[in-house]
Amino acid sequence: IEEEEIQEVIDTLRSGWLGTGPKVHKFEDDFKKYIGCKHAIALNSCTAGLFLALEVIGIKPGDEVITTPMTFAATANVIIHHSAKPVFVDIERYTMNIDPNKIDSAITPKTKAIIPVHFAGRPCNMDEIMDIARRHNLFVIEDAAHATEAWYKDKKIGNIGDITVFSFYVTKNLVTGEGGMITTNNDDWAEEIRIKSLHGISKSAWKRYSAEGFQPYEVLYPGYKFNMMDIQAALGIHQLSRIEENLKIREQHWKKYNSAFADVSELILPIEDNNKHARHLYTILIKPEMLKIDRNQFIDALKAENIGTGIHFVSLHLHKYYREKFGYKRGDFPNSEFVSDRTISLPLSAKLENEDIIDVITAVKKIIKSNALH
Repeated sequence: IEEEEIQEVIDTLRSGWLGTGPKVHKFEDDFKKYIGCKHAIALNSCTAGLFLALEVIGIKPGDEVITTPMTFAATANVIIHHSAKPVFVDIERYTMNIDPNKIDSAITPKTKAIIPVHFAGRPCNMDEIMDIARRHNLFVIEDAAHATEAWYKDKKIGNIGDITVFSFYVTKNLVTGEGGMITTNNDDWAEEIRIKSLHGISKSAWKRYSAEGFQPYEVLYPGYKFNMMDIQAALGIHQLSRIEENLKIREQHWKKYNSAFADVSELILPIEDNNKHARHLYTILIKPEMLKIDRNQFIDALKAENIGTGIHFVSLHLHKYYREKFGYKRGDFPNSEFVSDRTISLPLSAKLENEDIIDVITAVKKIIKSNALH
């Protein structure tokens, strides 16, 4: 968060307009231009966006939606909130994205949509996924919570599937505190999403309470309270203006990690491909068979060195709720489990200095050296 955002928030507070208003509209317009899509609708979270995306494509109780277990709980939970069933498909071990080769066998007459997740900011194989969706008459909703800056081949993420949803949570590359954005090129869906995101009323709050004066409204749907407010958008406007600049900094950090760990046989590093990666998470996989400690002990050791880390993710099918509700068990998705047991997300932020990256590298190497089996 830099001074521009702080001043924009102060300006918002002094303006007397805190809710959905002119700054939300500017943020939407700026984001729409950045993505190159027809519609961008700002919301209070990515989760709300995924929920509305499923609603406008017509997901009903008993339907099935295919997604990856290597994701945050929200991706599956929004399916469950529609009384539909999340059907997990295993990942490719080293891209950590859903494996298109395994999607076909998971499709049933009840399948209505696919939600690919661009894990860590690496685009999924969208050509194959879109081809499968077209052959089976399925919708594609992209979970791009990690992937605001990403491109798949010559296509910007946000412009490929039927609907794409982004996250601006506090840990993301573009931050509004809480917040999200839906992009789509479908006029009808965009209008329905916009109306449903604010109680289902026919006029937005901005139109009703602007200088035009109060406008009578009608309830068109039993909508939701999913709108973004101007205080959030005040952050987003300036975060978006610096997003590519910040990506370049993270790319330099990424290269330093790759270079430093290239000869460390106890680690598996993120793979590279020809797509533009958003560099949201730098995830290493440890090789526990070469170490005296497991992944959780490795994280504890890093914490003792004053290095904070994350786990992205423990595969959803291993969590209590999904095991008990859907009968998932260990062994169902071997690649997701492989990653779950080994993954560590190292610090990666445009705020970090070169010295910080060196501290992380030093700590990782120290722990490996003192715990190596050979």
